[in-house]
Amino acid sequence: MATPPVLICRPGPRAAALAEAIAAEGFAVERGEVMALEPLPETPAHRAAWLDFDQFRRVVVVSPFAAECLAEALDRYWPQLPVGIDYYAVGAATAATLHRQLGVRVHLPPPGGADTSEALLALGSLQRLAGQRLLLVAGEGGRALMAETLAARGARLTRLAVYRRRLLEPSPTLRRRLASGDYQALVVSSGEILGHLARWCSQAALNQPLIVSSTRLATLAGTLGFRLPVVASGATPDALAAAVARARDPERADVDHDDLEKG
Repeated sequence: MATPPVLICRPGPRAAALAEAIAAEGFAVERGEVMALEPLPETPAHRAAWLDFDQFRRVVVVSPFAAECLAEALDRYWPQLPVGIDYYAVGAATAATLHRQLGVRVHLPPPGGADTSEALLALGSLQRLAGQRLLLVAGEGGRALMAETLAARGARLTRLAVYRRRLLEPSPTLRRRLASGDYQALVVSSGEILGHLARWCSQAALNQPLIVSSTRLATLAGTLGFRLPVVASGATPDALAAAVARARDPERADVDHDDLEKG
């Protein structure tokens, strides 16, 4: 009988890198498509922000797909990128996308810490923003912490939603896995996806290891009934793959969360 796979439900192109990292740890991997990322049509607000892009002092980008949408828009409006703008990213994957697409230097949370909004907001250069024009590039909805904090610090903030997330019903194969618990671990790095998947999880699935990218998601997992959340040291493919390996190591069956870094 074939060894059950590790299930991953990361949307978009980043799922491939996560699958490769987990496979490198010696696990079979099965991808579940439960969320689609869709660029939003350009509105007058988008157009105004792109035309005035050189007026922004700082640009904060919250996800790799937001970075891709930003780069595509700037390519249309700015054949030569304006100078004098500081770029910020919540995570390493977003920073890598900005650097690859735009060739810009990107500010990140401190190394070794968490890739979270809170960690980015702790940077010294984001503490005093009085009168500075700042663009926040994100998806529709999401947590308001970033926008509220930047505005409270005095920034003249423009928040621009450039894509939407659309939840998809799990495939018959994924529904069967979640109904039977026939998998080694489930890897989720989005609260929206986690809540969506919980609807199909049997008690057997709730008792399987759940790999999450932050303590916030682990807390949510507990409220949804998951019994074995394991917090990775971040949302990168390597961090999530390492957490899968820890969860499946018999000597680490009872995960000591005090030994894990926050994601």
